[in-house]
Amino acid sequence: MAVLDPNEIFFTAFEPKVANRFVMYVDGFPSYIIKGVSGIGFAQDEIVLNHINTYRKVKGKLRWNDITMQLFDPITPSGAQAVMEWVRLHYESVTGRAGYSDFYKKDLTIDVLGPVGDVVSEWIIKGAFIKDGSFADMNWDTDGEAQNIDLTIGMDYCVLNF
Repeated sequence: MAVLDPNEIFFTAFEPKVANRFVMYVDGFPSYIIKGVSGIGFAQDEIVLNHINTYRKVKGKLRWNDITMQLFDPITPSGAQAVMEWVRLHYESVTGRAGYSDFYKKDLTIDVLGPVGDVVSEWIIKGAFIKDGSFADMNWDTDGEAQNIDLTIGMDYCVLNF
């Protein structure tokens, strides 16, 4: 006969993390223009070791997935200008000069907040750079819609501090 653990059968209070409680820090961007960011993810390759008529699999390299960010584009300070200043560290379109990775790679921080504003979890994204960007569409038919900037960010790796 199974023995029941009282900790497993009685109510246990918990507070879930919620998606809208976060602050993201990117050097050169005011935190309040960062509207959203996709979740951190990874994939691990596999290595197949063949032996006669069978095989065995072991873990290969871990790759961190790209993240997407959506920014508001306020008039002042300009979100587009902040993005383009980071892009110019990657590549200067006027002169054709490409930058060293030490210049354009940044460390980003995502602080997950609790209900009273305390930091309950912290992700540090190391070696982040812009892979893809898209500025807002212009359209005479829209009525008062806020403009957004969409970015795809590549990275070297991530660290979950707590």
